[in-house]
Amino acid sequence: MPQTPLISIVTPSFNQGKFIRRTIDSVLTQDFPNLEYIIIDGGSTDGSQAIIQEYQDRLAYWESVPDRGQTDAINKGFARASGKYLAWLNSDDIYQPGALSEAVAYLEAHPEAGMVYGDCTFIDEEDREIGIFPAAQTDYARLRRGYVHIPQQAAFFRADLWQKVGPLDPSFYFAMDYDLWVRLAREAPLVYRPGQIWASFRLHGEAKTIAADARCWPEMLRVHYREGGKRLSPIVIKYGLRRLLAPLINWRRKRKFRKRKSDDLT
Repeated sequence: MPQTPLISIVTPSFNQGKFIRRTIDSVLTQDFPNLEYIIIDGGSTDGSQAIIQEYQDRLAYWESVPDRGQTDAINKGFARASGKYLAWLNSDDIYQPGALSEAVAYLEAHPEAGMVYGDCTFIDEEDREIGIFPAAQTDYARLRRGYVHIPQQAAFFRADLWQKVGPLDPSFYFAMDYDLWVRLAREAPLVYRPGQIWASFRLHGEAKTIAADARCWPEMLRVHYREGGKRLSPIVIKYGLRRLLAPLINWRRKRKFRKRKSDDLT
């Protein structure tokens, strides 16, 4: 009988005590039998450490010491990982039931695939679904044009490819996942599995997507130029449009959260 491959999940965390228990539970209640779970906390002061300690006998490793941010924490976690497959789940996001089993089964059956990703819902602070991530099939050429459409929360990739193209660039604050997708896509196909909801992406007032969205596209352009991209190209044009529309998009997002909070109080 073939041995079940090991999958390593890393959760980077800092002061997400409000959500981290939900994240941990979503990992540890997966039906996949061979899981290595690593939590790298950046020295939280909001009670996160006490919550993590409750689960320490089910964790392969955890620490809570100051670090250089999310990207550094993910790199530290993967440096300790020994799984055949890797993923990271931020400490305010969650996996949906069956995600790991379905992802690993696909990668085992399709050795040509470097990464597989499914669908991902948007949820609010109370786990209520408020939308769905616009996931779609992409590849190296389309990524280079700014056609990303990969929900990081629902992405799983091969450790041997990580060893070849990693680690994450610690100078990136926002687009470290896009940078990694480009490097992985140079080596092997990235495969989208439509209709398989593997994760939920939590949107809230302190989330990076809300608080620091303006830093994403300039970082994506750094990848574009590193890969030999030209100044007159689709991704540069998209960035220009994004700069024009970003104030309106962010205003509408924040208004949506304020309205939802107001509705909750009435």
